[in-house]
Amino acid sequence: MTACIIKTPLGFTKIEGDAEGISAITVLNSEEKITDIIPEELEDCAIQLQEYFEGTRTQFDLKLNPSGTDFQKRVWDKLLEIPFGKTISYLDLSKQLGDVKAIRAVASANGKNPLWIVVPCHRVIGSDGSLTGYAGGIHRKQWLLEHESPYKQQSLF
Repeated sequence: MTACIIKTPLGFTKIEGDAEGISAITVLNSEEKITDIIPEELEDCAIQLQEYFEGTRTQFDLKLNPSGTDFQKRVWDKLLEIPFGKTISYLDLSKQLGDVKAIRAVASANGKNPLWIVVPCHRVIGSDGSLTGYAGGIHRKQWLLEHESPYKQQSLF
């Protein structure tokens, strides 16, 4: 397992993975030393995250290898289907997974997503439109949703 630290507009970010894929992307709440030479296995991820923050990437194309339960992986796979610039409620996500009563379990799995931004858990909001809990902090969730806003993406010309 290799790791690197990159700097993003939302803070220092740790990327972890190996030849099997990216296993974790975590935003950190402290300053860290930026990795001078990014390991080859993590290079695509670092580049694609940079492109995302620059506004030139709306979809990721990475080999992912997160650790989690089968249920968590089902939830994370469903998160990958949420299009850039769109949101879904926890309730609707539970319905799509086939069990409206699993809303708490879905929310818990969402909160344990180890692949920040790439698996877009930030696109899941409350049924009333509220920006309910986010492991990276509500301020980051709000920033990400505004960054992905279709109004922001439109040209002024």
